[in-house]
Amino acid sequence: MNRIAFLPSASALLMLTALASIGCAQAAPETALDSAVARVRVVQARRTPMALDVVVTGDVQAQAQVNVSFRTNGKVAERRVEVGDHVSANQVLAVLEPLTQQANLDNAKAALASAEALLTQAKMSYERQKQLLAGGFTTRSTYDNAEQELRTTQAAVDSAKAALGTAQEQFSYTELRAGVSGVVTSRSFEVGQVVQSGQTVLVVAQDGPRDAVFNVYESLLAQPPAGDTVSVALQSDPSVTAVGTVREISPTVDAASGTVRVKIGLKSTPAAMGLGAVVIGRGRFAPHESVILPWSALYRYDGKPSVWVYDPDRKTVSVRAVEIDRFGPDIIALKRGVEPGERVVVAGIQFLRPGQTVAAAEIGDRP
Repeated sequence: MNRIAFLPSASALLMLTALASIGCAQAAPETALDSAVARVRVVQARRTPMALDVVVTGDVQAQAQVNVSFRTNGKVAERRVEVGDHVSANQVLAVLEPLTQQANLDNAKAALASAEALLTQAKMSYERQKQLLAGGFTTRSTYDNAEQELRTTQAAVDSAKAALGTAQEQFSYTELRAGVSGVVTSRSFEVGQVVQSGQTVLVVAQDGPRDAVFNVYESLLAQPPAGDTVSVALQSDPSVTAVGTVREISPTVDAASGTVRVKIGLKSTPAAMGLGAVVIGRGRFAPHESVILPWSALYRYDGKPSVWVYDPDRKTVSVRAVEIDRFGPDIIALKRGVEPGERVVVAGIQFLRPGQTVAAAEIGDRP
């Protein structure tokens, strides 16, 4: 009895095991298929108005700078200013050794004195001949010679005076004057140095209007500004502010930094915004529409910025090159490459390949 009861139990166990094996074999392909499909998150692309606020750092500079140089050659005997000093228009900034100029001046003075002495003698001779001619005691020829000598000596005096004026002017060139009031921003000479005429030895920032100068990337200039004014604040004290307008944009790009120099003419400059003060400029550009995506959507393919675009009909993805308008703290703005309504993969892009079938879950309307 015990043996007969055991056999049916064993047969039933074998049958259950076989059924279980068949069930597993049928379920295996579906499970394998599910694990092969990549799961991604997508977002629908939409154009969004975007206004760019730009914050750049620059410094305060004078609108006019004067390169100061001696107008004659010589050896520097005295220097009276340093960088940062404020100078007036007629202030003597430096002096050359005036040996040659002093000698020329002395010669000119001596030549004038000699010419004036000859003129005095010629005048006396002329007056005497004039009286003699009136009394009939001299000839007309002698009188004419006296008159001619007077005119010659008078011309010599005039020439000597002009030469003296030139010598005096050359002597004044031994003193260096800026000609304008301002602040010395650069110096490139020392006492004892021999300088040439026209060689820049000082740079003076002229008193008057000031500029806030910024070096910005060329892409910022592609969009028109929203307004004419730019607000400027002192970096060390943001409470010190000024307002200005764009006065000058450099037509060339700096080869070293790849930036363009922009000068903002300040309407009024606070006293705290001295020359060289570091300032922060804030400008706002006119709004324009761009496709905004999160940073996670950006992908690099064939060395170009790209994104993965999801096709909801075929349930596949494809990579597409895009052109970046600008970057934000956690977003990217696309200029072109993605059209509104298309779905872009924003999560799971590291495991994708072109044409791959994926399971997509759409999140929100946009980041």
